[in-house]
Amino acid sequence: MRRIGVMGGTGLLALEAIPGAAEAGWTTERVDEIQHETPYGVVPLRCMTLSKSEERCEVVFVQRHHDASGGTVPPHRIEHRANLRAMADAKVDRLLAVCSVGTLVERLPPGRVGVAGDGIDLTGVSTTFHDDDAEFTSMANAYDEALLHRTAAVLGEVQGASAKDLTVTYWLTQGPQFETPAEIDAIERLGGEVVGMTMPREAKLAAELGLPYVALCIAANWAAGRSPEGRRTDLVHEEVSAEAHRRLGPVWAVLLDQITTQSMSVGAKAPA
Repeated sequence: MRRIGVMGGTGLLALEAIPGAAEAGWTTERVDEIQHETPYGVVPLRCMTLSKSEERCEVVFVQRHHDASGGTVPPHRIEHRANLRAMADAKVDRLLAVCSVGTLVERLPPGRVGVAGDGIDLTGVSTTFHDDDAEFTSMANAYDEALLHRTAAVLGEVQGASAKDLTVTYWLTQGPQFETPAEIDAIERLGGEVVGMTMPREAKLAAELGLPYVALCIAANWAAGRSPEGRRTDLVHEEVSAEAHRRLGPVWAVLLDQITTQSMSVGAKAPA
């Protein structure tokens, strides 16, 4: 049975059924809410069991910004180790991360959903399960090649774009402040194509756990200084989040493809 992990925002946790699943013949058998204890804190999991004839699939959702009171925490205070440990304990065989990003490139304008082909983290903040032991994890293939190839293909099909154009390099910023126009100029020169405050930390921990990982990047806004309305246009968090929530259609297409595709082998090389 496939078990798919999904890491995202509050909009993902409000679901009683996955959009498009019923039309594809899948029935939601049950939805369970679980408070899972990890060494790094309690993580609320929403576990959805689906069936179709003799097939069954489980989808495990985590809202990455959760806190103990049921509210949310800002990105720089997320306990990523708890979230990733909970996903590993849930025995997911792949993890789809859904991220809201600012975009620097015209081929991924606001409203379009891309996929991270790689990530850059120069924040200087350590993110690891191995604070006390000498464990060195390769990041050469941190973004699962088969998952990445399949995700880019599905996103390209549903959005009428090429998979190559939708594949971007994610630059991690510390947050919680948005970037300055000068910072965005520097990020572009160093290879960043979208910016956000979470994803590469998750990818590092997923790599340490051996968990196949792919990140969908919802372009919610132009990065600072790139707005057609002017270089000094302010970014408003609530508006950015609302725009990302409105653009979940391609995300559901990717998730539904993962639910229905039996033949893809995650952790394997993508087709040449």
